[in-house]
Amino acid sequence: TDEKQDSRTLLRLHPCLAPIKVAIFPLTKKDGLPEKAREIMNSLKLDFNCIYEEKDAIGKRYRRQDAIGTPFCLTIDHQTLEDNTVTIRHRDTMEQQRIEIKELQSLIESKTSWKNLLQ
Repeated sequence: TDEKQDSRTLLRLHPCLAPIKVAIFPLTKKDGLPEKAREIMNSLKLDFNCIYEEKDAIGKRYRRQDAIGTPFCLTIDHQTLEDNTVTIRHRDTMEQQRIEIKELQSLIESKTSWKNLLQ
């Protein structure tokens, strides 16, 4: 059998140089997830260039952001509503980790700040 190769287009910019620092995705368009996702975006958008996206499957959304160099994607799911955590996905490694919403600001800043890069 022929297996289809899974490939992705990746713009690997240093996070400091990426025009969009973080993409915010509600897992679905219902159950209060879009509202929570917009709340998180509103808390981050004054400090970071953010994009909100709810169209298509989560994998397609990840691929679109990989192609334009967005270093971090946040997925807001039902667990977010229960324990105030989100899944953050790192563009270069595709590694995903669960972190508390209150830690997002410092984590993203530590990875995207020119000050931290130049120290």
